[in-house]
This record gives sequence, C-alpha cells and structure tokens, in this order.
Amino acid sequence: MKRTFLKLTLIVALVGGLALPAFAQEQKEIPVLTDGLPVVFDVQPIIESGRTLVPFRAIAESLNVAVSWDGDTQTVSATDGETFVRLQIGNKTAYHNDVPIALDVPPVIQKGRTLIPLRFFSEAYNCEVVWDGPNNTVRIASPPKEMNIIGFYALGDKQTSSWTNLFGEPYPEISSGNTDTIGIGKVALGWYSLDSNGNLLTRSRTGWQRPDGWEKVLEAAAEYKLKTEMVIHVTDGDGTISSLLTNEEAMTKAVNDIIEEAVLYQGINLDFEGLGYRDGGDQLLAVQDAFNKFVRLLAEPLQNMGLDLTLTLHPPNSAYKGYDYKSLGEVADRVIVMAYDYGTKPEPDSLVVQAVEQSLKDVPKEKLILGISIPGENPESIITKVGIAKRYQLNGIALWRLGLLTDEMWDALRKTVKVKR
Repeated sequence: MKRTFLKLTLIVALVGGLALPAFAQEQKEIPVLTDGLPVVFDVQPIIESGRTLVPFRAIAESLNVAVSWDGDTQTVSATDGETFVRLQIGNKTAYHNDVPIALDVPPVIQKGRTLIPLRFFSEAYNCEVVWDGPNNTVRIASPPKEMNIIGFYALGDKQTSSWTNLFGEPYPEISSGNTDTIGIGKVALGWYSLDSNGNLLTRSRTGWQRPDGWEKVLEAAAEYKLKTEMVIHVTDGDGTISSLLTNEEAMTKAVNDIIEEAVLYQGINLDFEGLGYRDGGDQLLAVQDAFNKFVRLLAEPLQNMGLDLTLTLHPPNSAYKGYDYKSLGEVADRVIVMAYDYGTKPEPDSLVVQAVEQSLKDVPKEKLILGISIPGENPESIITKVGIAKRYQLNGIALWRLGLLTDEMWDALRKTVKVKR
C-alpha cells in the first residue's frame, strides 16, 4: 500500500507541476518524448528543488522553436513566430510575450547548456505534459498544428466504407462527419488504373475501380469544400508499368486519357508502384529515366490546366529503387512518401524517420507529405507518425485509407493537427 501511495504521489506531482518528491531526485536519467519521439540531449535533464529542468535548445528545437543566446546578459530567448519567451540564468522571473512569469526555480547552466523549468516552457507553448511513471519518462504532446491532410478514398464494403467514414452516414446520405479533420485538403479518389497500352481503366485487375454513383462523391466533396484528386494506381508485378514506359505511343495515349478525365478534379495523383525491384546499374537508371519522362509528359498539360500533380512513391529506404526523387520532386507539386510496409506493426518510427530524412535530401519539405498506412497503426502510433511530420515541418500527411480509421483514430488526429485554411 505504501509503495502504491508513493507512485501516485509522483504522478500527481508531475502532472500538476512537474515537481518531483525528494526520493526521485536520485534518478540519473529522465527520458523526454515529444509526440512519442525521443528528444536527444547531450546534457541530461535534472531535478532542482523538486522541479524538472531540461536543456532549452534541445526541447525547443524538437518543437521547431528557434532559440538564441545572449552571452553578455546570459539570456536565452525563443520564438515560433507567434510566442516569444525570454529567460535569464539565475533569474526567477521569465517573460512570456513580455509578460513576467514567476518561476519556482531559475534557469541554470550545466556543462555549457542552458536548462530551464519544463513546466514554464510547456505552458508557454501550449503543450500537454504528463509523467509516465512506469517508464520514468516525461511525455510531451505538442499543440495541434496546421497541415494539409490527404485522405485516400477507395471502394470498400459496409464495414470499411470510405463514404460513411468521411461523411458520417450510410451512402448516399451525408453529414459533416469527419470532414472537419480532412478540411479543405484533398480526397484522393482511388478509382483509376492503366493497362500496358496506355488505356485508362475504371476497373483494374488489382481491385481499384470507380464505384457506381461516383458522381455523388464529387458532389458531397464539393458540399464540404473538399478538393479532389484523381488517383491512377498501377503496379508493376506483371510488367504493366515497364511495358507502358517503354512504349512512346502508349505513354502518349495514357497522358491524353488522363488529361481528358482530369477536368472533373482539382488534381492528379500518380501512384505507380513496384518500379526497380529487380533492377540495378544502367537498367535501374533506365527505369528511373523512363518514369521521369512520363511524369514530365503529364506535368506540362496539367500545369496549363491549373491542376496539381501529386506523386505517391515508395520510400527511398524500400526495396523499390526505381524513383529518382530529385528529378521527380522538381516536377511534381507534392510527393507522398509511402513510409510503410516495413514488416512490423505499427511501422517502426526509426525507419519512417529514415525515409523522411532521405527524401528531404532531394525534395523540399514544402512539397513532402508523409504517407501513413492506417491498417498498421493505432491511435497512439498515429500521433507519433504525425509528430514526425511536425518535427520535420513537412507539408502534411496522407492517410491510406478512409474507411479504416476508427473513432479513436479520428480523435487522435484532432488532438494533433488542425485544418489548414
């Protein structure tokens, strides 16, 4: 009973003010997670008079807050463009947007790093901070961030209906449903494919098809101010894409067929999967060049029509190397990196981070969107995946697919993202 009481005391103290009882001061290391992602410190957080102090620069930069240091006055400042804070070493008065705030303990310098009270920082930047007692860890949830969200809409069944999941009612009834989360982003409509001769298909061998009553989907999307994009999904398991990309006449037909249909939408989403799996050397370069050429052929008329081009690509750290991210990123308006299917569920955060970092070497963050595969995630892991997009300041996230998100997943998304207006 006594041990349980001490544990509850610790949790209450940390949640209420991040204050630790005296017996906890012996703890040598205090892991800190922001949106489920570890914050890397070269100097560890400490406990001072029962308060948790953390290295300012590390915790701020994990939330994309810029930090500056004035050595003459030993003052540290930080801003995210909206909120400004200022603290001075040894001074128990801090400033939040020029409003003085009394601190329980002042900032200190440890091994050349400025450590500040975590409670002050979290409150200043509207973060939620909790103490994970069983894991001796501080967990920080960043405030909701504005970003673009693309929801893939594909044919399901009564249990996994994209329509019901998005609009909240059985087809053909509509309500606002979950459109507040998707907002004025885009609904990527997975209704099209191509054959090796360049014919645009509304029913493909892989199961992608345009459903009966598809016009009502466009009408409902317009009702709630959701933009739409036409997804063309093709896989190369049987060589369909390889054949298409080596046939000039087929490529021209494919582009013409897509452009003719594109007038119904606000953009095109090209999802060519499986390129480069068994290729290497000159052959791999030839595959990449062929796909680059097709994308350029499609991009020019789309640009003239004022329509966006999105590319949905395997990640650079996958087995599919047929994607020249640098060239494709220069042509496309946005790139969705499908950072999933690594073999374990939820998708390993380290591999998702690796995929993002490798993609960012060639694609500007303003164009890059993190793809999240809903079947492999849960409400908690979704927050972490969104946290990766936040930490790297990506353009947004793409959810595969509508119809598979549970109510708990929608609630999790609402806690971590805001509709970008």
